[in-house]
Order: sequence, then C-alpha cells, then structure tokens
Amino acid sequence: MKIKFYKYHGTGNDFVILDNYNHTAPELTTKQIKHLCNRHFGIGADGLMMLSKKEGYDFEMVYYNADGNQSSMCGNGGRCLVKFAHHMGIHKSMYIFIATDGEHEAEIDSDGTVSLRMQDVNEVDYHIHHTIINTGSPHFVKFTENVESIPVESSGREIRYSHSFAEQGINVNFVETLDDSTIFVRTYERGVEDETLSCGTGVTAAALLAAHNERGFNNVAVKTKGGHLNVEFIKVDDQHFEDIWLCGPAEFVFKGEIELQL
Repeated sequence: MKIKFYKYHGTGNDFVILDNYNHTAPELTTKQIKHLCNRHFGIGADGLMMLSKKEGYDFEMVYYNADGNQSSMCGNGGRCLVKFAHHMGIHKSMYIFIATDGEHEAEIDSDGTVSLRMQDVNEVDYHIHHTIINTGSPHFVKFTENVESIPVESSGREIRYSHSFAEQGINVNFVETLDDSTIFVRTYERGVEDETLSCGTGVTAAALLAAHNERGFNNVAVKTKGGHLNVEFIKVDDQHFEDIWLCGPAEFVFKGEIELQL
C-alpha cells in the first residue's frame, strides 16, 4: 500500500508525520513504523507521529520511537506537530492538544518559533554525580566539562542499559555550562538507541537543573548539535518547576508517498 507522509524537524530532531485527523492513516505495525524510520531502507527519522482528532482538543499527538514502539512525550515532536497542524489548516492563537503525558498548550510566533508548554515537574531525584528527572519522559542528567568530546553513543548506552535502567530505559543527557544562562546538551535517546541531534524533553530537563535564579523566572538558552532552543520556567524550589515552555524552530522538510509492505 502507498501512504502519504510529511517530514519535519526541530533542531535536527526529525520526524515522519502521518495525517490521521480524518481517520485516513492506516494502522501500522511496530515493524512497519521501524521500517519507515530506518535511515537506509525507509524515510529516516528519530520517530513517527500521527495527527489525530480528539474531542475537546485541537488534536491528539500519537508518538512512536524509531524502534516502532509507542513512547512517552517528545518535546520537539510536539512542536513539529503543532507546526504541521497549522500547515494542515488548523489555525489557532493558542493550540491545546493531548499527548501521552496529558494536556499541552502551544503557540506559533510571527517568526515561526513554536513554544510548547511542558508538564510541571514535582519531583527531582538528586544524586552525587547525576540527577533523575521526568519532563514527560525520564531523563538521566549529568553535568560535565567538554561535552563535545564525550562519546555519547557508547557512554549513553552503558547508562541506559545499566542494571538500574535496563528494563524501562532512560534518556541520558550530558550537559556543559557555557555561561550563567547558557548550556550545551547532548542526548542519547532510548527508542532511537543512539545520540540524536536534539531532544526536547532532555533539553527541558537539563535547563531546569541549570536554573540561574534560585526561585522565580528563568530563561535558559540551550545549544544542541542540531541548533538552539530556549526553556522558560518558574522555579519554585529544587523539587518543583512550573509554567515550563520549550521554545524553538520547527521546520517542514519534505512530503511524499512511500510503498509500504503489508
């Protein structure tokens, strides 16, 4: 069968998108989704999303990792899906959609920047050399020096498949502080099982932990290998973060049709 697809990216974090708003997209198997995301034999992407209709919301975000399995929240994916919804004729000053981790708001600025409201964080697990925090997806965050030289693929895989995390998996972020309000983040993503050029929930997790104000408003600029993002939020205390917004570009790449084996 032939299926119509769209390709988007948010700072290099790329996605195949299917329009299922009118229930026209086919039901795909894990194997088919994995094939579509394969960079050698398929379209190539870090994940696949479906834009679906949901009563009471502008749309529903259904997200699958590159391994073909349905996954937890993807921040850059959410921003790309908002831009796709706009391109498909859903025009709102403020979008309200539902994802696996709950309700989200988003808006598109005049310059095309998409700002996505993430879920509040009410628990942070601090350790001596790393921190565990869930920003819609679980993240291991380690602050270090000279992030550019870290072998993220091998080091991230070692942590992700360690005894503590092997069963459920975890995303692994290596973070370098560049100045008082800027960080550099590299992420190993579970489900992709490799480093991605950017990870929205990972960037958010790192930014919260890099707050330059102990309480109140923070705006952290984030450098990734795929581009630049900003995270704005209110820090209540070390365990609680509210009004979290992930802001950055979301770009259309191309569209087409692909023959998919049943």
